[in-house]
This record gives sequence, C-alpha cells and structure tokens, in this order.
Amino acid sequence: MTTTVKAYAALERGGPVTPWTYKQRDLRPHDVRFDVLYCGICHTDLHSIGPWGQTFPLVPGHEMVGRVTEVGIDVTKFTPGDLVGVGPVIDSCRECPPCLAGQETMCQARATSTYDAPDRHGGGVTRGGFADQAIGDERFVFAIPDGLDPAAVAPLLCAGSTVYTPLKHWGAGTGKTVGIVGIGGLGHLGVKFARALGAHVVAFTTSESKVQDALALGAHEAVLSRDDQQMAAQANRFDLILDTVPAVHSMTPYVQALATGATLVSVGLPNSFDVAPLALALGRRSLAGAGAGGTIETRDMLGFAAQHGIAADIEMVGKDDINTALKRLEANDVKYRFVIDMAK
Repeated sequence: MTTTVKAYAALERGGPVTPWTYKQRDLRPHDVRFDVLYCGICHTDLHSIGPWGQTFPLVPGHEMVGRVTEVGIDVTKFTPGDLVGVGPVIDSCRECPPCLAGQETMCQARATSTYDAPDRHGGGVTRGGFADQAIGDERFVFAIPDGLDPAAVAPLLCAGSTVYTPLKHWGAGTGKTVGIVGIGGLGHLGVKFARALGAHVVAFTTSESKVQDALALGAHEAVLSRDDQQMAAQANRFDLILDTVPAVHSMTPYVQALATGATLVSVGLPNSFDVAPLALALGRRSLAGAGAGGTIETRDMLGFAAQHGIAADIEMVGKDDINTALKRLEANDVKYRFVIDMAK
C-alpha cells in the first residue's frame, strides 16, 4: 500500500524549505520503513538546496535516527520497534571492489545518495529525512547502540563517520600526534574521536573564543592559527592532520606542520585547494581527501562511539525553525550541529 509522507522540501533551487507531501514507494523485500525521530542538518543540505540540487522538490536530510515501523519479507536484521539510523548513502552497485569491501560510499558506479538521487531499482528520486517517515534497504540501515542519546547520535551518521573513518585509516592512536583544523560540526567530533583513539590531539582554530572550547572537548592543546608564532612552533610535528574547514583557505601552514612522510586529510572539501607543492615535496608529505565511511566503517564508528560515550554537541530545533537553522548554519552560527526534532 502506497504511503503518503509529510515532509519539508525545497520546491525550487535556493528557495526556503516548506511543508510538502509525497507518495512513498511500497516496501521491497529487504526494505526497512521507519518513523523519523531526529534528523541532523548538514552543510550538504545547504549545498543541495542551492547549487548542487538536481531535482526539485527536494527533501534534504541524511543524518536520520528513527523507530522501525515495518520491514520487508526478507529483512533479517531489524524488527518493528528497533531504533535505527541512516547516513548519506542509501544504495550502491554492490558489485565493484569498494562495495564488496563494505566501502559503498566509494562505489565505482557511484553510490545512491540518501536524497536527490535516481532510485537504482524502481525509478523516481530518493527523499531524505526532513520528513515523518523514511525507507531504506537493510544493508544501509544501522542499529543505534544502547546508551547513546538518539538526537545527539544523528550527526554521527554523516559527520561522525566522516572524521572517524580517516582517523582510523591513517592510524590515529597511541603515540601519534594528530591535528584537527576547525572546531565546528566535523571538527568537534574529530577532537572527540582522536582523543578516544589515544592520540595526542592538537586543535587549530582561527577564533580565540574556541581555544577553551577545544580543550573542553578533549584536545590536549589548542593553537590559534592566525598567530604566526604559534603556527611556526608546530613545524614538522604531526603524524596526521585532519582539516575540516569547508571554505577555501591556505593549507600550506598545516602541511609545513606535518612530520616527514605524514598526511594532511581534507574532509571539509573546499571548492579548491590552496597549498604550495614545495611544502609537500620538502617533507615527502601527502595531501589526501576523505568522506563518510561505508557500512562496515559506520557500524564500527557507532560501536566505538557507544563504548566511549561519544555523541555530537547539538542544538535542537523544531520543524518550524528549519529555515532559520539553515541560515544560521550558513553563517556558522551553531555549536556544533543542528538536529531537527521530527517527532513533534
């Protein structure tokens, strides 16, 4: 039976998010349908409502936590009543080497985004979590561990996975010095995860007001990156630096802070990179990029978060406040992630 979903959608590019309804497809054998309780607001939502968007009306939202209401006939992992989450990917080819390794976000045939993407199987367009219900294949639905605040865990499905995955991949841990550039939605979680992994954590911020915030989040040190003297003292020091800043900025001072052979990983992914090649060459340093992890890495991240009590620092907003929150996010006026209470 076709389900009518109440949602919040951008009806045109750059327009406000407004109440809207759509017909949700029937369950497929491996599908899980759930009531959305909480949905984080990500910078990707801003980009998708604006220049990235493909199909309007567009229902954003890919940091969802909800309660299962119905499952397909072949579902084995979930039953009605389970607390679940969905991140930025809802399907993939499942046949290429990354997919077979559980790294579906790197699908060589391009993963299916949770919203504003063509459905691989039945036509139509995927819809996100700014809605009262959502649906997804059980492979891409995650069990939420006990002991975590469901609202504060919602941003982990994207932001948490985006910082945890490269920290693990590049070996952040005991005996390593790890830098986190930017103390925002991604950066504050980067500090928490890097500290829990056992690394010596140094936060870089352009804001004096965030120096104490970074230390309170778990950083061992905080560096004011606008201070040339403080930055010069960081030279050749770091085993890994995670740059979470989405705006174009000079990465050269951070590259110079890397030890020989170390890596700067951009997860903020600005539109272009400003880095001096000589700074890379002099220390045989690397510049890399990364995004959210696949299903295996995301489940590992959720388990690690539960073990160490890690969740996002959030500001809860109501459905009527979504547009205000989007404007504030664009102005970087949030500590540190907005989450919509979709159940009220």
